[in-house]
Amino acid sequence: MLRSGRRNTHQRDRIVEAFFQAGGHVTLQQLLDRVPDEGIGFATVYRTMKMLVEAGVAHERRFGDSDQTLYELADMDEHHDHVICVRCGRIEEFEDEIIERRQHEVAAALDWQVTHHRHEIYGICPQCRA
Repeated sequence: MLRSGRRNTHQRDRIVEAFFQAGGHVTLQQLLDRVPDEGIGFATVYRTMKMLVEAGVAHERRFGDSDQTLYELADMDEHHDHVICVRCGRIEEFEDEIIERRQHEVAAALDWQVTHHRHEIYGICPQCRA
């Protein structure tokens, strides 16, 4: 039994396994494509990912003006930001101690207490520039 009160099923197990193996940012459709011959529908993938988000195992992300939701594995001990290609949609994660420190300095100077933040940089990746 899951904490949500729902029973664990073979289908959910396959979706969770596919999500953990995906490594990176993945859409619901991409997850569904990873478990093709399991009789799993889009609604089951959606509900499973919603449970993972509510449990703090996954994060939902929407970049830019996109209506597309991407999911990434949550790591409570690690914060990262994103750089996103505006042509192909490629997403890379990065960490930068200077950015982290500077945003706290800015918030403190304005007498704000930071609870969380998202840093997204948009540009054109090396492959699209080539």
